[in-house]
Amino acid sequence: MHIVYPAVVSALLFSIGVYGVLARRNTILVLMSVELMLNAVNLNLVAFDVWLADRLHSGQVLTLFVIVIAAAEVGLGLAIVLALYRNRRTVDLDHLRALAEPATVAGQEQEDPEAGGRTGTAREAPPVDVGASQEAAGGAAQVEGGSGGGQAVRRERGTL
Repeated sequence: MHIVYPAVVSALLFSIGVYGVLARRNTILVLMSVELMLNAVNLNLVAFDVWLADRLHSGQVLTLFVIVIAAAEVGLGLAIVLALYRNRRTVDLDHLRALAEPATVAGQEQEDPEAGGRTGTAREAPPVDVGASQEAAGGAAQVEGGSGGGQAVRRERGTL
């Protein structure tokens, strides 16, 4: 068998994977496209290993490592997708551009999906008194006025 046939099939698979990564907006489909690209690389590794008649079969061994890495990538990727879906109710990549969670405006009702309905109004977090928390910690930290209107916290003993 000529090396051209698996190389062409591998190039086609890789091209389809690149198109899927660039054109799709669904996170699951992007993960599938990445897997398609990894399988194209695996096909190339095995084909060239057979064509070169490598006695150590290094191409096939490297393919096994790529398969293990791909399995770990799928597990981690699907866990991230599930966590994103639970928090944001979408897996559309256009809606996942910001890293922060969607902000709730104080006074608006927010929905609790586990309770099955609305739970009341969103509340702002109470202000934290920095001086009181430092005094409670045993005086290990000291607050100094910094330049620019902010405060800098300096640790005297070097403990965090």
